[in-house]
Amino acid sequence: MSMYDVVIGLEVHVQVRTESKMFCSCPNKYGAEPNTLVCPVCMGYPGVMPVPNRKAIEKTIMAGLMCSCSIAPYSKFDRKSYFYPDMPKNYQISQYDLPFCLKGKVHISGKGFSGEELGDKEIGITRIHLEEDVAKNTHLAGYSGIDFNRAGVPLMEIVSEPDMTTADEAYAYLSALKQIMQYAGISDCDMEKGQMRCDVNISLKPTGAVKFGTKIEIKNLNSFRSVHRSLLHEIKRQGKLLDEGKILSQETRGWNDDLGETYLLRSKENAHDYRYFPEPDLMPFKFTDSDIDAFKKGLPELPEAKRERFVSSMGLTTYDAHVLTLEKAYADYFEEGVAFTKNTKQLANWIITELLRELSNANVSIAESKIRPKQLAELVELISSGAVTGKTAKDVFTEMFQTGKDAQSIVKEKGLVQVTDSSEIEKFVTQAIEQNPSQAEQYRSGKTTVFQFFVGQVMKLSKGKANPQIVQKLLKEKLDS
Repeated sequence: MSMYDVVIGLEVHVQVRTESKMFCSCPNKYGAEPNTLVCPVCMGYPGVMPVPNRKAIEKTIMAGLMCSCSIAPYSKFDRKSYFYPDMPKNYQISQYDLPFCLKGKVHISGKGFSGEELGDKEIGITRIHLEEDVAKNTHLAGYSGIDFNRAGVPLMEIVSEPDMTTADEAYAYLSALKQIMQYAGISDCDMEKGQMRCDVNISLKPTGAVKFGTKIEIKNLNSFRSVHRSLLHEIKRQGKLLDEGKILSQETRGWNDDLGETYLLRSKENAHDYRYFPEPDLMPFKFTDSDIDAFKKGLPELPEAKRERFVSSMGLTTYDAHVLTLEKAYADYFEEGVAFTKNTKQLANWIITELLRELSNANVSIAESKIRPKQLAELVELISSGAVTGKTAKDVFTEMFQTGKDAQSIVKEKGLVQVTDSSEIEKFVTQAIEQNPSQAEQYRSGKTTVFQFFVGQVMKLSKGKANPQIVQKLLKEKLDS
């Protein structure tokens, strides 16, 4: 593949999280019985009038600002005409030449999906426009069904520049975009619920050539992993055809996840004529500099800025900060816990190594965890103060995860408080040495590795309650005397 440069652009559709749909008062809600969240407006009855959802427009502006876009001072909605069963009006209210957001960028860095270093790179955004979603088609053997509950849901289309050159970069861009949308409360971006959908445009050109190759579009990709896999496949497929001297045609392809390959959906010789014209039932929108400044004041902290703050102010490693900001819920959990402990690094370790593992095994989200941030921070404090050992803390954590009880209550009920009284620990040390005279002789003869054997014996005699530091100190004094 060194003979070709790869050019990748993405069109990402993101449902905006609002209480109601884009142009009517029907609930914007997932999972209801089919065709129960509909009204004359979203069903396209004659004579109805759309009313724009202010919150959806505000969140679109916020998305643009979070992605460093410039906000158009003058914007409007347009009619996009086409005939398909999922669009009851036979046109979609969208935006064409005057979208809300223009010319932004998303920063990617770190390691890609396959583990390779990406370096630091900015992926350009051409535009972000707002439109209404279409109904959901379901194709079964012998018939098709349409659920109009989704028709009219506010939907942003985020169009990237063709700045990506690898499948890893595309995966990283999608991940960064998802984080931004979640952190700003714009969308939950749950791909299983259709809240984030992606179409891929890819072409290959001879290395160093200025002119792009023939663009191939891959539609209906329902996961980041599918985007990554389909790009790897398509790069290989197109490269092979070009090596054979074949000419690629502009076309739209689908993705078969089971077979791991793309397939032809339709040839695409010319762009579709959607006959755009300004939506006559909606007034244009004007935004002043003071309007845009007001939006900027309400922006949340970007994931990238949060990672930097976790490293610089919280004493976390780059890896810790990366994991804790993968999901907004992780970062929120950590920051809530920080209010109850100064041991931020230890709290991060417990979230990353213990909590996230158990949540994954139980297949529950961090929001559903029975251990709340304050409770985990209190367990960290018990360890830091020497009230419990690290081993005991893991047993306490297991019960906390299962029951939701506080660490202090479990420690008290089961008598797990760490023994820090030197006189008490000394009794266990003496007993361990007396019960193992041959090992004591080995130690005194120079076999110092046997020391850990005695540490284990003392901890066993104390049922894991003895303070390990005091144990080692007293053992060394006794064995060396």
